[in-house]
Amino acid sequence: MNVFADESIDRQIVERLRSAGHLVEYVAEMEPGISDEAVLARANQGSSILLTADKDFGELVFRQRYITHGVILIRLSGLSSNRKAEIVVDNFTQHEGELIQSFTVVTPTTVRIRRQIG
Repeated sequence: MNVFADESIDRQIVERLRSAGHLVEYVAEMEPGISDEAVLARANQGSSILLTADKDFGELVFRQRYITHGVILIRLSGLSSNRKAEIVVDNFTQHEGELIQSFTVVTPTTVRIRRQIG
């Protein structure tokens, strides 16, 4: 799966996704500090799912109606980077077919997947 990781994502998550065979572009390696709108545009250009820890993307998707290939918002504060990576990769594996054109929120105990209205 193509993934575009926002700079709010821990490097360990990016590395673990790459090890699992996903193609991951990482803002922190490319162009740190770009706007949220630019992040969404770059993700869409690559038909990539956006992986972020920034809640502002919910505003862009639901209130401003930005169209996306999919967004995964991780809410895993307080966990080690390795544990976060494990949870994210496990959820990619379990829900891969549901992530496209959805807004997904991953917490330590739940995954909420909401299909975007196109």
